[in-house]
This record gives sequence, C-alpha cells and structure tokens, in this order.
Amino acid sequence: MENSSPSAYINGITRKPVIVKLNNGSDFRGILASLDERMNIAMENTKEYLDGELVKTYGDAFIRGNNGTFYSLLNMNTQFTI
Repeated sequence: MENSSPSAYINGITRKPVIVKLNNGSDFRGILASLDERMNIAMENTKEYLDGELVKTYGDAFIRGNNGTFYSLLNMNTQFTI
C-alpha cells in the first residue's frame, strides 16, 4: 500500500463522483469539488436520495461536516447515476 498524506488523498479524489450519507438517512451523490479539514464538502451536479429514491437535484451543494456519517467514492459499477 502506498503511503500518502490525507491532503494527497483528498486531492486524488477531487473531481470524482462521491456519496455522502447524512445523519437523517438521506444521501447526496455528486462530484466532489472540495473538502476541508472539518469535512465540510462542496459538491457539483448533486442529487439527493432518500431510501434509494431521487428527492431533489441541485447544481451545487455544500454539506457541513457534522451532518455526514459516511463519505465514499461512488462505485461507478453501481446502478446509481450522477
């Protein structure tokens, strides 16, 4: 496994599709624009889902870090699209 710093990892996933699950059970899927040291996230081309159903589409979204419970790259082999 390659050693890298957290900032190098974040730079590596910027501009890639991600999924962020929130405390309320919804999840946001979009392109990671930026992420700061408090896990605040800016996303582009964002869609909000609840129980697997599309709720709303946003151009850009900002999610405060304390609202997220799970952060991951979105597996492009899944059934979900951005």
